[in-house]
Amino acid sequence: MTVAVILAGLFPILIGTGAGSEVMSRIAAPMIGGMLTAPLLSMLIIPAAYLLMRRPKVDKRRTGV
Repeated sequence: MTVAVILAGLFPILIGTGAGSEVMSRIAAPMIGGMLTAPLLSMLIIPAAYLLMRRPKVDKRRTGV
């Protein structure tokens, strides 16, 4: 919900055409990119990396591989 609200507030700034919109759109564009990638990182990449790191190690001497 937080990301959706922030994106809803940033999109009008990004597509605005009024006074000062050139500067504000340059500020809003990277913020939108960050708000799109941050939830994906925290919901997908970090948990997957944690599971890979916590996986039990296979002892190659015992399995005969």
